[in-house]
Amino acid sequence: MYVHSEAFPDGSSIPVVYTRPRVGGKNVSPPISWADLPRGTRSIALSVVDIHPVARRWVHWLVINIPKDCSGLTEGASRKAMPPGARELRNSFGDLGYGGPQPPAGTGAHPYVFTVYALDLDRLDLPDDTTLDAFMKAIKTHIIGQASITGYFGR
Repeated sequence: MYVHSEAFPDGSSIPVVYTRPRVGGKNVSPPISWADLPRGTRSIALSVVDIHPVARRWVHWLVINIPKDCSGLTEGASRKAMPPGARELRNSFGDLGYGGPQPPAGTGAHPYVFTVYALDLDRLDLPDDTTLDAFMKAIKTHIIGQASITGYFGR
């Protein structure tokens, strides 16, 4: 299983357009694709988390119930063109859907980890305001594969 983004190679900088307006961006969700899901995948989940110590695992995007036959999300999909059945949860900014990078000035480049999870269940019933810990607890025993890429942004 692997994850890819046409917007940035793994380990490189996230283009400004995918950041929040306060740092010059348009808050557009980046394109992300995946392939080679394990046999038995029944649905897909996605997390995007800033793991920088200052950010304390700040959630930028949580998506559940992505259909198993979906191979990715297009640029700008958040809140506009999500696959049928997929649900976006609330991010740490308090909004449903994608919230782009906006790290505090002077804290260096932050790592934003995009992780795709292949799950062995058809759907998750989680509230919109599910925390990252609750999300991870809900999927933990259902993960049959996962892959990540990391993009960086700082100011």
